[in-house]
Amino acid sequence: MSGFKGKAPGAGSGEMSLRTQALRPSIAMDAREATKARKMRRAGAEPADIALTLGVPVEEVEKALVQMRSPRPETTRGTLNVTLAAHRMIMLERVGDEPIWQTIDRMLDELLRRR
Repeated sequence: MSGFKGKAPGAGSGEMSLRTQALRPSIAMDAREATKARKMRRAGAEPADIALTLGVPVEEVEKALVQMRSPRPETTRGTLNVTLAAHRMIMLERVGDEPIWQTIDRMLDELLRRR
């Protein structure tokens, strides 16, 4: 029986799709300014204060802030889309800073070999 061997995620995995980018409203700020606005918001600044600091209209700052990811207060899933208990177990099984997909592959391979 051959071992289980997965494939690394492809180049660009995790990036925003071109379709999503096309659907987003245009912002009269460059990427650096939008990043700075989001950083200021995370630090607690209000949109009006951010607009004043960056010298752009409040509406443009609000467009940039709408695209921020918001942390979920009570997450019930880990990055593996499994329960938190399963996620903790997988993180304990990692060897050094091994990518999680390799850890999963190794664990599945071990499981299949024991069948």
